Amino acid sequence: MKLTIRQIAEMAGVSVTTVSQILNNKGSRFSDATRKKVLDIVNEHQYKPDFFASNLITRHSKTIGMIVPDVTDFFFSKIVEGAESYMNPLGYMLILCNSHQSLEKEKQLLQQLAHRAVDGILLATPNQLPEEFNLQSSFYHKMPMILIDRGINQREAGRLIVKEYEGAYQAVNYLISQGHRNIGLLKEKTGYYQLEERYNGYRHALKDAGISFKRHWVVDGELTVAGGYLAAKELLRSRDITAIFCGNDAMAIGCYQAIYEIGKKVPDDISVVGFDGLKLSSYTTPPLTTVIQPTFDIGFTAAKFLVDAIEFPERRIPNKIFDTKLIIRESVKDITNVN
Repeated sequence: MKLTIRQIAEMAGVSVTTVSQILNNKGSRFSDATRKKVLDIVNEHQYKPDFFASNLITRHSKTIGMIVPDVTDFFFSKIVEGAESYMNPLGYMLILCNSHQSLEKEKQLLQQLAHRAVDGILLATPNQLPEEFNLQSSFYHKMPMILIDRGINQREAGRLIVKEYEGAYQAVNYLISQGHRNIGLLKEKTGYYQLEERYNGYRHALKDAGISFKRHWVVDGELTVAGGYLAAKELLRSRDITAIFCGNDAMAIGCYQAIYEIGKKVPDDISVVGFDGLKLSSYTTPPLTTVIQPTFDIGFTAAKFLVDAIEFPERRIPNKIFDTKLIIRESVKDITNVN
């Protein structure tokens, strides 16, 4: 038979409140002897808290809902990992939902998670939230929610901002410093990744170096390996291209394949730079030069913001700015001395 908190209290000779506060790490006013007596009984009987029963008393379920546009995406898998690494040690469990980038699906999931009495929601969305779910709505005031949305939904607090412009500018400027002037761009089509800052960084780096922008050297594609492959095949019709800046690392991997299929090599014939800093980018052949953004830390911080909003609702949630960093590997060739 499963032990209850009341039984633990009787065995330890203390009150139910004392046991509850010690188990929830709020028992600093109790003596070490009392704490040890309670915890020894808990460990001996391998007691596990009944979160359903606890929810009836504390109004907290210790569950967090998380909605992402694509659970198979490398970027979001790292976001989820970061969120779980913060929440799990605190006793929170994650309910992961896949919206497939659909606003209608997001609305359904938000309602379903609320009906399941989650304590809060992490929402990674490519969409402008409708009025009934935005940050001024009654839904939001009843349900703590942190957005991972690249600033699509305007707000004063709880913004997670990545210096994408700076990262993209640095990447393209590096290609220019290596003698490249014919630099193509593989960018996103639609969806969560409205990566205008990366596009702007590319354009401004060219402009500042006195290099003309050519629209036909910018090709849209899905931010996947297949998307990068197809977009690169189109871009490579321009025979003058010597370097390609890719919207993310997955596209860069697809770009490698397209380059090899036309009988050329990276970086001997065409240099490639990615963005995101996925772990697998260091295992490509050659290892990919890329801009690292702290994806794990974004998920970790989003979870921290949400837990703080749940446990300390009177506090104002801050904003957080994340730096990017260019990691130089072996996918760029220096052609400054090539005529």
